[in-house]
Amino acid sequence: MRLKIRRRAGRRAALLAVGAMTAGLLLTAPQQATAGPPNLLTNPGFESAGAPGSDMPSCWSKSGWGDNDFTFATVADAHTGTKAMKVSLTRRVDGDRKALVTESTACAPTVTPGKQYDLSAWYKSNTPDVSVTVFRRDTTSGWQYWTDLQNPPVSAGWARTEVRTPVVPPNTDKIAWGLSVYGVGTLTSDDYALEEVGGAPPQPACSGTAEECAKGKWEVIPAKNPVRSMHAVVLKNGKVLLIAGSGNDIAQFNAGTFTSAVYDPANGSFKTIPTPVDMFCSGHVQLSDGRVLVMSGNKGYPSADGTVGYQGLKDSYVFDPATEAYTKTNDMNGGHWYPSATILGNGDVISFGGLKEDSTGNVTAEKFSAAQNKWLPMNEVNQTWSYWGLYPSMILMQDGRLFYSGSHTFGNGTPGTGASVYDYDANTITDVPGLRNKDQRDESASVLLPPAQDQRVLTIGGGNNETNPAANRITDIIDLKQPSPAYTAGPDIPLGLVDQGAGKRPQTGAEGKMYVSAVLLPDGKVLETGGALHDRADPVFEASFFDPVTNTYQPGLAADPIPRTYHSASFLMPDGRVMSVGDNPGNGTYNHNVSIYTPPYLFKGPRPQITSVIDTQWVYGDTQRITVDRPVAKAELIRPAAVTHSSDPNQRFVDLPMTVNGNTIDLNVTSNPNLAPPGWYMLFAVDANGVPSVAKWVHVGGAPALAKAGEQPSAHQHTFADELGAPKKNPAKRDSVPVAPSVAGCDRHYGSVNLCVPTRFPAEVKETTKARCEWLAAHQYPKRMKVNGSDPLRLDPDRDGYACG
Repeated sequence: MRLKIRRRAGRRAALLAVGAMTAGLLLTAPQQATAGPPNLLTNPGFESAGAPGSDMPSCWSKSGWGDNDFTFATVADAHTGTKAMKVSLTRRVDGDRKALVTESTACAPTVTPGKQYDLSAWYKSNTPDVSVTVFRRDTTSGWQYWTDLQNPPVSAGWARTEVRTPVVPPNTDKIAWGLSVYGVGTLTSDDYALEEVGGAPPQPACSGTAEECAKGKWEVIPAKNPVRSMHAVVLKNGKVLLIAGSGNDIAQFNAGTFTSAVYDPANGSFKTIPTPVDMFCSGHVQLSDGRVLVMSGNKGYPSADGTVGYQGLKDSYVFDPATEAYTKTNDMNGGHWYPSATILGNGDVISFGGLKEDSTGNVTAEKFSAAQNKWLPMNEVNQTWSYWGLYPSMILMQDGRLFYSGSHTFGNGTPGTGASVYDYDANTITDVPGLRNKDQRDESASVLLPPAQDQRVLTIGGGNNETNPAANRITDIIDLKQPSPAYTAGPDIPLGLVDQGAGKRPQTGAEGKMYVSAVLLPDGKVLETGGALHDRADPVFEASFFDPVTNTYQPGLAADPIPRTYHSASFLMPDGRVMSVGDNPGNGTYNHNVSIYTPPYLFKGPRPQITSVIDTQWVYGDTQRITVDRPVAKAELIRPAAVTHSSDPNQRFVDLPMTVNGNTIDLNVTSNPNLAPPGWYMLFAVDANGVPSVAKWVHVGGAPALAKAGEQPSAHQHTFADELGAPKKNPAKRDSVPVAPSVAGCDRHYGSVNLCVPTRFPAEVKETTKARCEWLAAHQYPKRMKVNGSDPLRLDPDRDGYACG
């Protein structure tokens, strides 16, 4: 599974709809320049010789890495003038070679943060393993790899490649670039250019109130969510699947009443869907064809006295958006109440953790085969016999390994540092350092930051349902591109208002939130919203934007007026707004109100429009053409949400480098299926003011690429998490691990199973009957809760069989 990518020998034209002649012209005829002169490169055609004794032209350097045999030569076979650069690889194990603009003050062009630049070159090649590779100089940390932008196709004659950079990041003063060759073959190139894209766009006029333009706007829609949804999945048709199962209601479970609903944003309607089993606390992920795989769920609730815990189902189903119905697959090898679910680059799904049918912890890995459309037998899946806990956040890395971010549900993190890299092929787990408060990451949120090509993960907040401290404000960030990646401290979550049962008050000090939602937005920021100060109690009203470019929060956004704590979810819709559902505090209630957030970017005047998408079936390595109604600064794919319990490890934002000719844009699709696992994506075009279009739906995949998803390299992989420490020793083969029935943090001796009287009250609550009963009353628990057996929290001093009577 670990990715060493070999790109396909050919690339699908992707422009067949406009005719073969037009497609050929795109590769051979000069494009109309949308960037302004002058060319910022020195010696762009290799005509000036280098210093005496140098075997490279002036302002060009030999560059590359890895185990390969290569030659560099200045040749007379030029596009214009008398010289061109020829780079050949005759043997390759790994790495690349390239002629690179010399990384010096005299040669590397000066650039301006916030600007974009068009890069172009003429080339001939007999290998598809060519990439436009860009480096940048950070004013603090010096030269560093920035990005790979494009994979020019094989061309026997002179062809022109052109691509626009992303916005230059802050603290960048120079860039250098070249064409990398990372497969056996020859590349000849000439007439390079780097030109600044035209002036700043006009500032938009605010189309709302000043507050809306600064903070955005929440509204609670009239229609109520008809089900107690625990899970939310945005479908490939733009509708939303809301899964409840029994909805954390034992009466519904005993009655066999299991529910789901489909919400249609087009008309605001909800449709209730027959649901075959209790999918309460299942796992889910979109398959490559857009169906939703739903795994496990709830076989049984805990006993009234807490001696038996939750039990996981083996059952698995797929939901088809076309028929809006569930169909059974084969069973998993065991129950997995609260499992992870991550789609891999070949379309398979891997799942870990959760509770078995007997309430013990499941230590087996499960794999769903896309080719066979079934869960594989246990002996066909690599096993480490490790227990990952409940809803472990397992994020697919660019080389096919999985990053466990440390986010999970309930209790403490995994032993060790709390975060690790899992290599399926090697069957190893290696800890990575730096995650702070690893045992207080219960119901934290982790996301792969935009763009996915940067391989940076953000982890936000969290708490601990067993010890029930005040949730933290911690943000940690890890750059998986580093040889030895480690979390580093980010900025604290902004403070908000918290309601602890006596009205809202400002948060202070280190008070943060658990049950937090983190949503990737089309402008490249992350919306952080919702959450609570304690386990299933004390909602926090606060929202902010995290900016991956500056690693800062923008505080003070409009806050969702509805509490969003346990069993809540927030997610991006195709129109660029965010929908929030659910709230299931410990007192057993459920909030059926639905909130919609309109971000400030939708109050910045008219939106750009994608006026055409020539092809909605995209193959890895394609160039795909769209048209827009006015200039845009970037385009990206965002994978639709499949979120529960603050967790959506498949959420990702994939940058699409652009070649721009007026309002016609060619988009370069990654050739790495681990960056954009196969499936349906929302395609957004975003203008220079961060205003997104309404999304178009496109499918990314292709059998040839998927068949080789375990074989290929990208041009820049030589320092990618390849200097990790020693792997942990895997446990011996075992059936399960013991898990206390109280794993959910609820003392079952009081009231019905629907209620969650905390095993540990917040620290500020005195350990007295009076203080505990006052806390329960303030949080709207029933006034008289039956005592089931013993009274460990001393809530029934008069021994009449009812707590706080």
